[in-house]
Amino acid sequence: MQALAIHHRLSGFYFFYYAIVGTFMPFWSLYLEEQGFNFQEIGLLSSIAIITRFFAPFIWGWIADKSGKRMLLVRIATWMEACVWFSIFIIPNNFQSVALLMLIFSFFQNAILAQFEGVTLFWLAEKRTELYGKVRKWGSVGFIVGVFGIGALLEIIPISMLPILLLCIAFLAFIWSFTIKEPNKAPASQKKLEPLLPILKKPVVYSFFIIEFIMLFSHAPFYSFYSNYLSHSGFQTSSIGFLWSVGVVAEIIMFAYAHVFFKHYSWRFLVILCLLFTGLRWGIVGVFSTSFVAQFSAQMIHAFSFGLFHMIAMRVIFQNFSMGQQGRGQAIYSTMWGLGVAIGSLLVGHYWVQLTGSVIFIVAGLSTIIGLFFVKGLPNHIIKT
Repeated sequence: MQALAIHHRLSGFYFFYYAIVGTFMPFWSLYLEEQGFNFQEIGLLSSIAIITRFFAPFIWGWIADKSGKRMLLVRIATWMEACVWFSIFIIPNNFQSVALLMLIFSFFQNAILAQFEGVTLFWLAEKRTELYGKVRKWGSVGFIVGVFGIGALLEIIPISMLPILLLCIAFLAFIWSFTIKEPNKAPASQKKLEPLLPILKKPVVYSFFIIEFIMLFSHAPFYSFYSNYLSHSGFQTSSIGFLWSVGVVAEIIMFAYAHVFFKHYSWRFLVILCLLFTGLRWGIVGVFSTSFVAQFSAQMIHAFSFGLFHMIAMRVIFQNFSMGQQGRGQAIYSTMWGLGVAIGSLLVGHYWVQLTGSVIFIVAGLSTIIGLFFVKGLPNHIIKT
């Protein structure tokens, strides 16, 4: 009964965390456009919202592994998120002020997921292979509620109300975080941290992180401009929200059945599959900009371009980093995610008008081919977990 209770609590926090992401990610760029920012400014602000992943995860990972107080960090970060969305009504509506706000928001946002993933894996212990997908899928459900529910709501209320919605959800995440205690099996405070360099020298580790960077670089136009792209192609906010939610439904299905893939295929084969499907996805998005059916199909590929790839990442980190290195291992994963999307967003924002969105997405699809040159470092045999 106690184990079931902690599973529900972990699932609940994933729900609220990803409800924030599902509210912010698809509609923030539309909010900025409505506030009068141009595409280059939106690209810069999108990259600033991600740029702290260069250093914030290492700071939070170091503090987490040093102190052992992972849930305390999560609570502080969710409270600061709520404060950020409250502050947006106080600061001036100009590029410098919003950029500063995004810097603060992303600094604390990056404290949450990397450390909470570690908390979840510690709580699930030896049952993590069996239960992680079942717990994590509630994050996907929260994303759907955010993206689809908010998308429909924004057809009734003005998009200028978006920060209020984000404030409410962030506060709920803060309250829910108090239902989860520090995991019993996680390492407590450490006087001397175990070095990471020997782990990072492993071919499986550095190869995977390079591929992750390439994969997320290709995602930059999607995360920064997909909603604007659809809006300019004639889609309403409810349809945009629906298409974002389709991707997350596909992700949930993958979380439920990923274990089947791991039983029959190597990590190398599965990463190749993710790269090829991701390239196909961005090609479809770019070529068929006005087709709802094509965009629907492309979003279903999210099962591979994020869902399966994320499941592989969790296995790579938990199997190669020791218990005392988990905070920093998750931080590196988060950092490479941010590095790829941030650099991609800067380039996309600069070339969006010159090349058009369709060309940008096609180029993003082609960029995934680069990742195939690094798959040799991944194991080519089935790994039992």
